[in-house]
Amino acid sequence: MGLATPPETRCGAASAAAATLARGVAEIADFQAYCGDEEPRFANDAERECAKVLDFYGVPWAYEPQTFVLEQDEEGRTVEAFTPDFYLPEQDLFLEITVMKQRLVTRKNRKLRKLRERYPGVQVKLFYRRDIERLAQRYQLDLAS
Repeated sequence: MGLATPPETRCGAASAAAATLARGVAEIADFQAYCGDEEPRFANDAERECAKVLDFYGVPWAYEPQTFVLEQDEEGRTVEAFTPDFYLPEQDLFLEITVMKQRLVTRKNRKLRKLRERYPGVQVKLFYRRDIERLAQRYQLDLAS
């Protein structure tokens, strides 16, 4: 079972952010610890605010750098895949942020179980709505913008 998108392997500590700034990419310059090549396009405000917290603390991160194939059909085409929101290279950890109501996260939990079965070496942490709300309170984040 392969990866649909190759992993980002060049994410270093502060050197990735420095290289990004040196290239003069204005769109990325707002994020000092970001390890990606293109401006991140967050799916929601909760993801953007989590990126700000990671960045504030100088934690190198990449946004959706890797897609994991969970299921393929008989011809080898991807039927189901999962792309975690963040990758923290220094921790070798993926983060998934969900702001869905708790009763609606069953499908996401199922995908995470499949990911853990098919890729046992991959570490992923799921942050639920209640976790994000606690972060928002603690760090005075703007999740409704």
